Amino acid sequence: MKRFTDVEEGDDLPTLARYLAKDDVRAYARATDMYFARFTDDEAARREGLPGMIAPGNMSMGLITTFVESWGGAGTLRRLGATFRGLVLPDRTIRLCGAVTQKYDAARTAEIDVWMENDDGERLVIGTATVGLE
Repeated sequence: MKRFTDVEEGDDLPTLARYLAKDDVRAYARATDMYFARFTDDEAARREGLPGMIAPGNMSMGLITTFVESWGGAGTLRRLGATFRGLVLPDRTIRLCGAVTQKYDAARTAEIDVWMENDDGERLVIGTATVGLE
């Protein structure tokens, strides 16, 4: 678990690059009972007006949650809010990024800006997280 005294406002979280395979998205969709065409089949997603299959929004939130807790420690995430700004397309590398924006001494928490970006640096999902620190 990350120590409160070791965290400073302005600290960047270590960026995590991850290849998001179509099979991973399909497996997630199956496991969460979201086995819809937009998450499993390129042609069917195109018929819906999408560029191809996309990752479910809650999958993106799960990836961000795992990213934050890998930095702060398991069980440290107190709150996560996000805005979806672009489509998360599989068979590409995504990057999970973050930066500490505020610390609260009394609560021993840190506020973190978090985001998921594509290879072009376009922020597809942005948000804020509150992390409890030791």
